Amino acid sequence: MTHPIIADLESRYTAKRYDASKRIPQADLDVIYQAMNLSASSINSQPWKFIVIESDEAKQRMHDTFANKFQFNQPHIKAASHIVLFAHNPKYTREDYAKVVDKGIEDKRSTADEREQAFGAFAFVDLNTDENGNNATWTKAQTYLALGNTLHVLARLGIDSTTMEGVDSELIGEIFKDELDGYECGVALAMGYHHSAEDYNAALPKSRLPLEQVLQVL
Repeated sequence: MTHPIIADLESRYTAKRYDASKRIPQADLDVIYQAMNLSASSINSQPWKFIVIESDEAKQRMHDTFANKFQFNQPHIKAASHIVLFAHNPKYTREDYAKVVDKGIEDKRSTADEREQAFGAFAFVDLNTDENGNNATWTKAQTYLALGNTLHVLARLGIDSTTMEGVDSELIGEIFKDELDGYECGVALAMGYHHSAEDYNAALPKSRLPLEQVLQVL
């Protein structure tokens, strides 16, 4: 009998066409959003923002970000139920981490007396920060952890998805400037239900390299 986790991952694939008439129930959205918020990140940094494109107005704005390139992803914007912008903080600072530390004290993971000691973990950020204070490579990597977590949650819920690195980060930065507030978006996720008659990818078999080629147990 196939383990439920494996069944989730075997059923997950990249949807190529969405049924615009179907929308994700709010109860499932609540689970998705909570799961995103519970995603892992190095030193619990959480250097991300998740901007959900739901309304027709927001979808039109996102649709407009494909004016110059990656038009092959543009149809997903209005057909999918929701789009999530996975945005990262390109200049994550000690002040940003202080919010995490203080929330940890509030949640009783540590005490106020241990506050300064907690900043020892910030060394991981310093190791990945250049002379201009940019650590976008590191923060973007954390954001992909949240993306991967979300993909599995969607598979468990029976919701289709399409990861889109084919997005115009610069134009998204302009059109969603107020919402991003200095954060950058290099990847977005379409979520919804595939169009059974037009989504050719749904019927194709799963294909992965043999496990023994990618896994070594020492």
